[in-house]
Order: sequence, then structure tokens, then C-alpha cells
Amino acid sequence: MSFFKGQEIYSIDSKGRVNIPVKMRKAISPEANDTFILTKGTDKCIYAYPWDEWKKYEDNFSNLNQYDPKQRYFLRSLLMWSEEVSLDSQQRLAVPKKLSEFAGISGKVCLVGMVDHIELWQPDTFQQYMEGFDESYEEVAQKVMGGI
Repeated sequence: MSFFKGQEIYSIDSKGRVNIPVKMRKAISPEANDTFILTKGTDKCIYAYPWDEWKKYEDNFSNLNQYDPKQRYFLRSLLMWSEEVSLDSQQRLAVPKKLSEFAGISGKVCLVGMVDHIELWQPDTFQQYMEGFDESYEEVAQKVMGGI
């Protein structure tokens, strides 16, 4: 199982390729075969799931009811953006143009470890998200972790 954490800002080249930080590459399980599924995330970012982690979600997706309008909409909205991408020989991911345009990424990208996947953000958008949250970290931590 992968466990991604940390944050790094890297350059994204003119071909849309970005290096994965070494500390995050170390968290990729061999079962992923250096392959990721990139898809539209929430909060205007890109989700990058190692292939083996994505397969767990696919199992759940196949159990959704495609005759239920909300479940069908969710599947379409997620899967129409999904692309399989392998790390190249220099350990870079090629971010599809439609995804980088959606997230507003060019020049620099902020990579954030999120347990089973990596998020790719336009750095200013990520900073605004973090600064614009309604509650402090301490308040959220108490609500989320207080009952554990």
C-alpha cells in the first residue's frame, strides 16, 4: 500500500512533464508498475493514483448502479477525465493537456501527498485554498481526530 505525504513545488516542462519527488517515488509500491491514473480532482487539482491503488477504486466503481442518475453522473465525470500515464526513464509523469488546463497548471506545480494518491496543484491555487479555509487547522484537527 502506498502512503504519500509531504509537499514539493517542481517545474513542469513545456511538454507537460513533471518529476515525482524521490520521497514520493519511494512510497510507490512495486505493484503499481510505475503507472498512474491521472484524473480530475476536487478543489481544482489533479489526482494521481498509482495503478494498484486505482484498481481498488475500480472495484468500488463497478459496484455503482449505472441506472441511478447521481452514480452515473459521478462515474462519467470522473472517468471521462481519467488517463493512464507511466513514469518515463527520468521518473517524470506526462500530465495530459486537458488536465493541466483544468487545474491551471503551467510552469510550476505543487505536488501534495494525500495518503493513497498525489495531488497536483497550481501553486497559487493551493496556497489560496489553504489560507481560505473557514476554520483553523487546530479546529479541524479537533473535529476530525478528536473522536479517534
